[in-house]
Amino acid sequence: MTPPTAKPRLISSFPSTLTVLSPPFPRKPIISKHNFSSNHQNNQQNHRRINISRRDAVLLSFLTLAPPLYLTDPANALSIGISGPKDWLKEQKKKSYKFLLAPVDASRQILNSAYLLLARESDYSEKDMEEIQGMLRSAARDCVPQERSSFVAFQANTGVEVCTFRLIVKNASSLLDNKDPAKLEAEAILNDLIRSFMSLNNLVGDTDIQLSSKRQKLADALMDTISSLNKFEQGIKDCLEI
Repeated sequence: MTPPTAKPRLISSFPSTLTVLSPPFPRKPIISKHNFSSNHQNNQQNHRRINISRRDAVLLSFLTLAPPLYLTDPANALSIGISGPKDWLKEQKKKSYKFLLAPVDASRQILNSAYLLLARESDYSEKDMEEIQGMLRSAARDCVPQERSSFVAFQANTGVEVCTFRLIVKNASSLLDNKDPAKLEAEAILNDLIRSFMSLNNLVGDTDIQLSSKRQKLADALMDTISSLNKFEQGIKDCLEI
């Protein structure tokens, strides 16, 4: 009986330590909450820095390509060669004209109240005259230099425009050429209005309120100033093409 043939055994020539020498799989880094928060903040800062850089680049490119607005005529400064923005601003000014003319209407109401106070049939005192002077001062809107407070006078001396009526003209005519007839007319009416308030201020200081003739003269001057206010309001509307 033939003995069973032993199967040959394959003996690996690689050493048993081969698996030990092979490179291990990289371990996942342990990320603490502090490290994660720090990295997240750094990423946000970098992202913000990139966004800021992009905004700066866009702004600089616009300033490079756009014409220098400070060298252009004020009436055309915002148009930048096209009529769209200027027309849009003109429409916005028209829509907000009531807000622009609100100080004019308030001054007119104050002058009407002062006129009614002078027209009443009763005895007058120095207190009544002080009240009228305060009303006229309020109606003049800091356009009479002699009636300005110390703070407003200081602002005026530093070059700040404090006369409300003059600011209204500048606002209403900002889109017009310097030689535009409507703008020139509004400026002329403004000067007449300021002179009217100055005359009214001088008159009220010299008026003996006890004398009816003096009160009547002051009342007539009040009506003239109200008429100047009405003309001024119309001049502003003409600038706005209303």
